[in-house]
Amino acid sequence: MGDYSLSTATPSAVVYSRGGEDLEQSRGWSDFAREARTQLGEGTRLFRAPGRVNLIGEHTDYNEGFVLPAAIRFSAWAAARPRDDDILTVRSEHFPGTREFSVRVPPSVRAGHWSDYVAGVLYAAMREGIRLRGADLVIRGEVPIGAGLGSSAALETVVALALLSLSKVQLDRTGIALLCQRAEREFVGVQVGIMGQFVSAHATEGAAILLDCRSLHFERKPLPAAAVIVICDTMKRHSLAAGDYNQRRRECHEGVEELSRHISGVRALRDVTPEQLDANERFLPPLIYRRCRHVVRENARVLLASRALDRGEILRFGRLMYESHQSLRNDYEVSCPELDTLVRIASSLPGVYGARMTGGGFGGCTVNLVSEGDVESFRRRICSCYFAATRMEPAVYVTGASRGAEEITVAAPGSSEV
Repeated sequence: MGDYSLSTATPSAVVYSRGGEDLEQSRGWSDFAREARTQLGEGTRLFRAPGRVNLIGEHTDYNEGFVLPAAIRFSAWAAARPRDDDILTVRSEHFPGTREFSVRVPPSVRAGHWSDYVAGVLYAAMREGIRLRGADLVIRGEVPIGAGLGSSAALETVVALALLSLSKVQLDRTGIALLCQRAEREFVGVQVGIMGQFVSAHATEGAAILLDCRSLHFERKPLPAAAVIVICDTMKRHSLAAGDYNQRRRECHEGVEELSRHISGVRALRDVTPEQLDANERFLPPLIYRRCRHVVRENARVLLASRALDRGEILRFGRLMYESHQSLRNDYEVSCPELDTLVRIASSLPGVYGARMTGGGFGGCTVNLVSEGDVESFRRRICSCYFAATRMEPAVYVTGASRGAEEITVAAPGSSEV
């Protein structure tokens, strides 16, 4: 096994609520392991890769900037068994049918199906000259789809981890993240940054990751014990592949092209300071200027937020979260009424340090930092107030920062433990 194999995981339950009712959901991976082993047979191995929540630093990753995400305790799971031929079969517990691919001649055109992310990993591996062996895969996904919590990155990462491990290919965690990013960019057709795949591969328990998306240098930033991550799902779904995400990338590129004519050394918005942007505002169309202003100032906010964590200044961190949401709403225009409503409600509740939308936008989730003693009250009140305002029941997830992708050691058949 390579760098990508870690010790046995012992996932804890993820607490959530819907419509004010307190619930507790076990991830049930032991049942999944037993069922998959029954389906696939002797030699089945189990892998997981987590989703993520971005605490601050939105739409900066593809602009070669800074982000501060953490892995969450929702994962994509893959049960995998090697085959003696060059065929990869994959099926999901959540969608009907089985897809079949050749690991030697992966498809070159996406099918508009969830398995495009699996095919994309095969495509990227072939492009990198990586030789994979055939396998049978069964997938279970816990990460809410379209919620801005990295469901696609988690799926790509767990598939890559499983296939590389079964094929005895040595690839470090950054290499896995880059492979998965290539899969989504070149095959699926969404021009994502590296954040989702990187944190899914590299995360550690109890810490966020400050990531420089240009150099891929990263630092682990322990989160204060007094602040709990609470994710609120609007239940409004979005699809990054629909075009809004790629449109924002094109707008940023247009800004870079114009600014590079007036500021030396600019190859991405990462290279522009707030002062330089303001001094050159007259050269940009108003819409492009607003897009650039969000990214440039968001980069500065991420670095300030990282310093606030280092100093234990959780109130300062929270204020930066609110500023980030305002910028995403007004300058980048990727929020929506449901997200704005959740942030507004959160800002009025006791014990809330900060709140903002997280993910690509146009729906999905907010991330909140809440005092540990106020979490239960927050869960109940955010559900009731959001329902009163929208007539929709949100999902509320209370989660710590989780560790990254790993192989799970499964007990031998006949054992009572997994």
